[in-house]
Amino acid sequence: MEINYRFQGDTLSNFDEIVSECKSIFLSKLSTYGPSWRHFRPSSLTDQMLIKAKRIRQLEETGHSAVGEGIEPEFVAIANYAVITIYQIRNALPDCTNNVNDSIPEIIDSFNQIIEEIRSLMIKKNQDYGEAWRDMLPTSLTDMIVVKLMRIRELLTSQSVTGKKEAESNLQDIFNYSIFSLIKKRK
Repeated sequence: MEINYRFQGDTLSNFDEIVSECKSIFLSKLSTYGPSWRHFRPSSLTDQMLIKAKRIRQLEETGHSAVGEGIEPEFVAIANYAVITIYQIRNALPDCTNNVNDSIPEIIDSFNQIIEEIRSLMIKKNQDYGEAWRDMLPTSLTDMIVVKLMRIRELLTSQSVTGKKEAESNLQDIFNYSIFSLIKKRK
């Protein structure tokens, strides 16, 4: 039986609009810097997201930014880092290599494929949970991101196939929580 589910507040169009902005920033940075991020290990990318999430928490608590940058760019960065980290998990470079052979079109295709997988997951989870994220405090979404990042750090140290799959699942959730946070901030 197919469920005909209508999202509250036009979630899909909001989601797609914000994801398009995230992709635009990713493509701009990819054009400027190339795939330099390919030299990060997934655990280092996780730490980058953790730094950004902790900065968001600080801004949520104090409302003050010494450098004049707000919360929204940090959520965009976390979303993009989540996709990049999934890419890194799936396409690990051999240790100590400087040879990145990925073509830009291959990277873009993979980026789009990963986002489509995440979007599909979001649709399914929103059906199951009835868009519960809309009732959450913005700070709770940030806390969920931090908790999932701490889980990912543990999973990636295990080096197991199961751990990597679970890390990917948590990264997908982090991406969606980041997009939901941006939707809430703009409403």
